[in-house]
Amino acid sequence: MIQIKPIDTPDEDVTFEHGKVEIVHLDGISIARATFQPGWRWSEDAKPRVGTDSCQMRHNSYVVSGRFRVRTDDGEERELGPGDAHVVGPGHDAWVVGDEPCVTIDFIPPTAEVEASRP
Repeated sequence: MIQIKPIDTPDEDVTFEHGKVEIVHLDGISIARATFQPGWRWSEDAKPRVGTDSCQMRHNSYVVSGRFRVRTDDGEERELGPGDAHVVGPGHDAWVVGDEPCVTIDFIPPTAEVEASRP
């Protein structure tokens, strides 16, 4: 079996003040392309809609372009940039660093709470 869906025509398209998330659903996984504009911060843009103190979704992601910073609830803080594959566990804040949009690709298992990551 081969499944193909172009991310440019997503199954879900979530737009918000500082960016957008485009999601395609495939058998066993969803793939999201997030474009965060300068000024985006999870705790300011997503927290009011999601209703948790921090993002509670695990991210299995790859940074395509731009930079962002992540701070976990226990205080660990790291900056990520182009080419960085990463896993960030539940309980974190994140924000764009610099004047360039940050584009990431997120690989979402079928049991993930997609709502927790939506800005």
